[in-house]
Amino acid sequence: MTSRTREVTDIINGQATSDGAGVRLYRVIGGPGLPDLDPFLLLDEFVSDDPGDYLAGFPDHPHRGFETVTYMLAGRMRHGDNQGNSGLLEAGSVQWMTAGRGIVHSEMPEQEDGLMWGFQLWVNLPARNKLCPPRYQDIPPHDIPLVPLPGGGRVRVIAGQLGEVAGPVHGIDAEPRYFDVELPADGSLSLPLPDTHTAFVYCYDGSVTIGGDRPTPLERRRLAVLGAGDTLALTAPGAAARALVVAGRPFAEPVARYGPFVMNTREEIMAAIDDLRSGRF
Repeated sequence: MTSRTREVTDIINGQATSDGAGVRLYRVIGGPGLPDLDPFLLLDEFVSDDPGDYLAGFPDHPHRGFETVTYMLAGRMRHGDNQGNSGLLEAGSVQWMTAGRGIVHSEMPEQEDGLMWGFQLWVNLPARNKLCPPRYQDIPPHDIPLVPLPGGGRVRVIAGQLGEVAGPVHGIDAEPRYFDVELPADGSLSLPLPDTHTAFVYCYDGSVTIGGDRPTPLERRRLAVLGAGDTLALTAPGAAARALVVAGRPFAEPVARYGPFVMNTREEIMAAIDDLRSGRF
């Protein structure tokens, strides 16, 4: 079978905003330019070495009906929830939280200065599993495999398969691929992605070029939505670059969304609000 290289169909600029108790961040999915990208609901990058931008953190807040994925590049964040769970998100670690039927949690900085840098991705759940029991996959840095690339560079495999290497995240309905790609100057990569999956590239350091017949440059803090195909061609012209490559199987279901709740109908949203107010989370 002949492979088909994915081309860029749209480019989205990250928009500066704030969330939580005033944490400054860049929203790429979940804003006016790209409200969602089935099955992905939100992508934020938070990066600052000014404590005033992040110290207030994300105090207690609820979630229902989807999954949150926090990936830290620098800094430390403490997770806690109303079920008594607690964990430390440090540089290089990942937390994949399945909120399911409902949870109230917080993510607060465990540092008073220095660089805080990371990403939060929201991944939808299908209707059949929106009310599943909450669960966590807390992945420390040393459990995320690194795949070296010919000619330099590497890929951190957070979820999915790259060659014979499997990422540590498992049991996710969207069957995700989540790769952190680091390319040297003029380095290149041909990356297989399932043709059944929605996919995007988010460049967070330097710039990359995407595509085969129609190469498209992608600058820092920009997201490229990818078209159909089973292969991603990525290069870093002139200087080293880093990018997230993420893909997931779309659910093609109705989305009813209200703040921290993502369900399929308005009635389910109202039920989530009532359950939260009644202390049933």
